[in-house]
Amino acid sequence: MNLLDCPTMTGARAQTPRIADTARPMDRLFDRTFDRTCPPDALTVADAAGRAAAARDMGVEIEAAGRLHLGFLDPAATLGRRYGSIGLVIDDPVVRLRLRPAERDAVLLAPALAADEAALAADGAADVCRLQTWLERLRAASGLRTPVAVELVTRLPAHAGFGSGTQLALALARGFALVHGLAVDTPTLARWVGRGLRSGVGIAGFDQGGLLVDGGPAPDGRPAPLLARLDLPADWRVLVVGDPRLAGLSGQREVQAIGQLPPMPAASAAEICHRVLMQLLPSAAQQDFPSFAEAITVIQARLGAHFAPAQAGSAYTSAAVGRLLEALRAEAGAGIGQSSWGPTGFAFFPDAVQARAALAAVEQAGRLDPALRLDLVGARNHGARWQPAG
Repeated sequence: MNLLDCPTMTGARAQTPRIADTARPMDRLFDRTFDRTCPPDALTVADAAGRAAAARDMGVEIEAAGRLHLGFLDPAATLGRRYGSIGLVIDDPVVRLRLRPAERDAVLLAPALAADEAALAADGAADVCRLQTWLERLRAASGLRTPVAVELVTRLPAHAGFGSGTQLALALARGFALVHGLAVDTPTLARWVGRGLRSGVGIAGFDQGGLLVDGGPAPDGRPAPLLARLDLPADWRVLVVGDPRLAGLSGQREVQAIGQLPPMPAASAAEICHRVLMQLLPSAAQQDFPSFAEAITVIQARLGAHFAPAQAGSAYTSAAVGRLLEALRAEAGAGIGQSSWGPTGFAFFPDAVQARAALAAVEQAGRLDPALRLDLVGARNHGARWQPAG
């Protein structure tokens, strides 16, 4: 088996293809784990000040990781607060941006990204348009008009359940603040670019990483408060399963789908909240994997039943993803579910060895669609990282 040794932001990262290649799935399964020994808060004040000055002079390169949306607490707002989210920041995939002072504004794709396959180039072009829009919003909110050049180096798959829009927007906003020497917190930057209106885990994940729970936006429109944040054990792994043939709901289609769903019963919301408070979070804190996996699976089953009418009657956007996850649950007791509207699904395992063994058994039984994209990742227990642009 080939293993990809992925470095942190200071080294080179291999591009992740959006369309699965034709290799056998077990040959495509990479264990991507990042250096957890030097989090950003380990910097001294002098180091941080020096890097901030360098960012203003040279520009900045900033990297933020995707997140899995593990579920809502109360989509029907039975107590007044709607949604409430559970999320986990993962090591891979990531978005990376470079911002530099320039003679005039420019937003472009890095050459390697622009030269990629047609579908990826089209999505990248859409990201360029969004970056241009957000850059204007940042200028309007801050009053700053100093030109900057923005280069999109790597991107998160869009409409796949990784929170790509929020992470891209926040990477730009944080880079904009660094280049201009602005001391602005991330919730303020998120408001400037119009993100975090429904969930707070993308904002908190950008800052802190880890396993996150927010309380949903207030009835008066104030953003969702972060209620809990935990590191996930370093050995635990998540098999991220993508189906490149499909895309999850987004934009107006997502709004319409949510509007047509019947309200989730208060009893179901109560069960989810009970599971989160008294099973999911305690088991993560005490490294009790079987209890954690059960909590994830039950929470996802309740939410899958609620959202199924918007997904052709299924808990999964991709039937192939759903079949694989159910097989992994039966084989090894994995904690399974779908991130947001999918099509990305996930399966939690206590370590990489057990994940590979379960996948091998499922593959041998002929229950693995070869078109699926498979990545074995760890939790990213830190927030976005940045360094002066080279």
